[in-house]
Amino acid sequence: MGFLDGLMGNASQVDVNKLEKELEGILIDGEEIQSGYKVLRDSFIFTDRRLLLLDKQGMTGKKVEYHSIPYKSITHFSVETAGSFDLDSELKIWLSGSNEPIGKLFKKDSPIEEVQQTLAAYVL
Repeated sequence: MGFLDGLMGNASQVDVNKLEKELEGILIDGEEIQSGYKVLRDSFIFTDRRLLLLDKQGMTGKKVEYHSIPYKSITHFSVETAGSFDLDSELKIWLSGSNEPIGKLFKKDSPIEEVQQTLAAYVL
């Protein structure tokens, strides 16, 4: 189901150790990854200092655009849990200066509560 979930836009949690190796040249000294999630080839990573969005481009995905969002730029966020018929949870993040939120879908068994707690710890 992992591949089908990816095609449907669902996010899955990524191993922090794998992310640390992948982001070795991007993270600053002392910055620690808290959690990370992947949608197809793209990822969003919560560190203790910022939210990193990775946009892999091209056929091979070797070209990557890194969006670095300081937590102070997040004006508000919402988390919608899965229901009986709606099997997906959803995360929306609004940034200062932007009208449209960044939105990601999570499969039913994803730890959406952990995502909410991570955002709350750094934004509030």
